Amino acid sequence: MSWLWSNFGLIDYGQVWDLTVIHIGLSIPPIVFGFLLSLPIGWIANRYHATRGTLLTIGGILYTIPSLPLFIAMPSLIGTKILNPINVIVALTIYALALMVRTTADALGSVSGDVLQSATAVGFSSWRRFWAVELPLAGPVLLAGLRVVSVSTVSLVSVGSLIGVNNLGNLFIDGYQRSFPEEVVVGILAVMAIAFAFDGILLILGRLLMPWTRIDKRSRRAVRREQLRVVTEA
Repeated sequence: MSWLWSNFGLIDYGQVWDLTVIHIGLSIPPIVFGFLLSLPIGWIANRYHATRGTLLTIGGILYTIPSLPLFIAMPSLIGTKILNPINVIVALTIYALALMVRTTADALGSVSGDVLQSATAVGFSSWRRFWAVELPLAGPVLLAGLRVVSVSTVSLVSVGSLIGVNNLGNLFIDGYQRSFPEEVVVGILAVMAIAFAFDGILLILGRLLMPWTRIDKRSRRAVRREQLRVVTEA
């Protein structure tokens, strides 16, 4: 790994560190925007069942579009230059949205109807019920979908290097062209490290923002222990 040490350099900002920072910067906006945009669309798909099939089908079709042609088409669609990183961010936001719409609709649909009726009975408006009841209870499912989107986005950013947008994918291309596998391996490991880091951050945020899920898990474990005790004593 001598090549890595000579091309990393936290102090002088070597090539690998530069590309890692750029890769992270290209990954975060699509994850955030995809999640935020999926909330109203997923809510509509869950609330109005006539639109569910159409919206989910559109999302499925969008995700089947190959990434490289979509990156190339972006300048014509949004009026940017071919090397503008915005092309990659917008394209990956589309992919993130396509994945998260189904997850959001399913997450909101998993909330018990009895809970929703109880919230309405105590005077919650539709808006307040969504933020105070539906969204928190749908949180664990949303988090699971967001983790999938996170890994997918970090991986797809690498494709942007094929159209000249700098990121860790540059290491794949350069290493392949020079028949230098160490550079390719470094790029792969760096992308994997970012994906694992994002996943860990999302898990921590989920535990901080949804503490009731930990309580629920402890309750289930306590029930299982009690059941086991009853069975063994019987």
